[in-house]
Amino acid sequence: MDKLKAMEALIKVVDTGSFTRAAELLGTPKATVSTLIQELETQLGVRLLHRTTRKVTVTVDGAAYYERCIRLIDDLREADESVSSRQGSPGGRLRVDVPTSLGSLLMYAGLSDFMARYPKISLELGCSDRLVDMVSEGVDCVIRVGEVNDPSLAARRIGSMRLLTCAAPAYLAARGEPQHPNDLVSHQWISYFLSHQPGRVLPIDFGKDGERIELSLPGALALNDSNVHEDAVRAGLGIGQLPSYALCCPDKAGELVEVLPGWTSDPMPVFVLYPSNRHLSTRVQAFVEWVAEFFERTPGLRRA
Repeated sequence: MDKLKAMEALIKVVDTGSFTRAAELLGTPKATVSTLIQELETQLGVRLLHRTTRKVTVTVDGAAYYERCIRLIDDLREADESVSSRQGSPGGRLRVDVPTSLGSLLMYAGLSDFMARYPKISLELGCSDRLVDMVSEGVDCVIRVGEVNDPSLAARRIGSMRLLTCAAPAYLAARGEPQHPNDLVSHQWISYFLSHQPGRVLPIDFGKDGERIELSLPGALALNDSNVHEDAVRAGLGIGQLPSYALCCPDKAGELVEVLPGWTSDPMPVFVLYPSNRHLSTRVQAFVEWVAEFFERTPGLRRA
């Protein structure tokens, strides 16, 4: 039995609660993962996992052994990386998840710099607006917009996202331009809702000269993908709030017009997150530092 592989298998099974998902993340057959765990239990003389047809849970002994395995594997990785980093830049597979609109921005404005700076890193960039379970899905770090209240995650504030109220010129020509936030009730509003909170659209807020207004507009259309949400506004289907960088794209100049200028929404914080109980690899450190630099030099994303 390869004990290190068995330990890694145990960690993945406990993290995901599934032999099948652990096998997928490890790139090995499910039967191999099961055999490794069984051999580890036999060698230790204790049961590490409770197995039923529906789920897998960790025993008391298994939980204690799992914590020690994490520390041991992290120490080994740190030792490997301390040596390899002396031989050059960080390398290996890096899995990152970002909101779809930020993913598009990175593609056009930043990733070529990251790839040139760290040619040995193989980046897997997941783009979605859903909340990713980093541990069970094997993701190294994520970028999220909005406040973070998860004690299992370490959070580094890297910037702010400013939203502007926008519409397509064709829509404004047909429906007129609102002069006050309260005028939006008579317009077609395109709402945005979070995938993990279906049916609940995000409220919108405006501030100007000390006056503050918060509205919950029903809207004729609600979307849960930030890129499609932007497409709907560009297509003239209504008015919506978009990240300020959406108006700065030179390839799409003139497709959007800011409405209600002077009425601003509170900027939303942007964080890069990673599991707090795991060793931060050199490739994750490299990405965190790079993306913090990218946000600082990008208009509309600098930290407020």
